[in-house]
Amino acid sequence: MTPIYISLGSNIEREHHIRAGLDALHAEFGELQVSRVFESEAVGFNGRPFYNLVVGADTNLPLATLCQRLRAMEFAHGREPDAKKFAPRTLDLDLLLYGDLVCDEPLVLPRGEILTNAFVLWPLAELAPGLRHPTDGRPLGELWQGYDKSSQRLDPIPFHWTPSGILADIQA
Repeated sequence: MTPIYISLGSNIEREHHIRAGLDALHAEFGELQVSRVFESEAVGFNGRPFYNLVVGADTNLPLATLCQRLRAMEFAHGREPDAKKFAPRTLDLDLLLYGDLVCDEPLVLPRGEILTNAFVLWPLAELAPGLRHPTDGRPLGELWQGYDKSSQRLDPIPFHWTPSGILADIQA
């Protein structure tokens, strides 16, 4: 099994699409590690604020298949196939880490946003503070501690999600 970390984001019907994304990931991978949910300003464009979080799971899927499944989940929840990079999103699922793999195809791993966006690094460091970044080498918790927190506004929010009938309370 390969440990994976996936970033979820939405700024269109945020609560609905984050829940739908969590349900889809739970159906695909079973047990999930789930960070708190954070509200962040749109980065790269003027738009409504996003809800963001990170989930961890384990998979036996090859990387290319995993990427296809994540894209299919996005499309199933209203993402347009030709959606621009910096635009509103119903559901955005970005694979951040696939074990300690470093690659450029079928996507760049580890994902660059880990080191540049608070809405990725904070929830990822919350889930796996001792995990070392595959190229930087420092633990994620240390990367978050050294991050310039004044550069991006990020607020934990109360959020409740129920996987398979078990209440998961994600506290701010």
